[in-house]
Amino acid sequence: MKDQLIRATALNGQVRAFAARTTGIVEELKARHQASPTAVAALGRTLTAAAMMGAMLKGEEKLTVQIKGGGPIGQIVVDANAKGEVRGYVDEPGVDLPPNAVGKFDVAGAVGTNGFLNIVKDLGLKEPYRGSVPLISGELAEDFTYYFAKSEQTPSAVSLGVLFEKGNYVVKAAGGFIIQLMPGLTDEEIDEIEKRLGSLPPITTMLDDGLELDEILANVLGMVRVHETMDLHFQCKCSRERVEQTLISLGKEELTALIEEDQKAEVNCHFCNESYSFEGHELEELIQQIEKKQNG
Repeated sequence: MKDQLIRATALNGQVRAFAARTTGIVEELKARHQASPTAVAALGRTLTAAAMMGAMLKGEEKLTVQIKGGGPIGQIVVDANAKGEVRGYVDEPGVDLPPNAVGKFDVAGAVGTNGFLNIVKDLGLKEPYRGSVPLISGELAEDFTYYFAKSEQTPSAVSLGVLFEKGNYVVKAAGGFIIQLMPGLTDEEIDEIEKRLGSLPPITTMLDDGLELDEILANVLGMVRVHETMDLHFQCKCSRERVEQTLISLGKEELTALIEEDQKAEVNCHFCNESYSFEGHELEELIQQIEKKQNG
């Protein structure tokens, strides 16, 4: 099944819900970054949440999720937009930890809990919207739930997961859902949703069992109305041309120093791990571009 996201409502529009399958993207990020299982679990959970938050945006709007918890994997950064395009990385993808006390990935140990979940939304206004909450668990689903409650005042339930094949380092299932309660629900309806959430299997179990995204939401909400289905895919904005502009922005003196010290420049993109190499004569050409602009 391809990576997809759905946007839906239930209970006469008083619940809005998102569900996403991100298995292929998480496997691609694992390969690109040569990341450990624990790092993949942390990055995959964050990317899935960001993809669903991107679906809450419109048009050219986009957002960045940054998690800095003080743990050994460093920060997690994920970009997402309203078109289903996502990309992300962790500072230290090679860090791995033993399973936690219940035999699961020790995501909290890798991420840390002494820090913040930061969201920056580019909504096309003069200044971006910024929201930030302290990390409360480091397991990430609970942290995003806390973010929606505190920063956006929207009671929400967030489920995120990454599952590997047994005995094989291949992502078998990755995905999640966000369920948000709107004003007007009765106490009985809220109690029923909470009861169903409490008895639900892990999101990756449901995905691995072949459930469709709308079926997963229906397990919690009963009948759901799907308003949009969107394909999700990894998309990085880097290119050789962009890297050239970055090098030019360093200025003539810095480029000259690179030529004298290393005879070349190597630039690596954090998000996709692509490397761009510039030999000495190519750096000379960039210096000529700077001089031409200055003189003319």
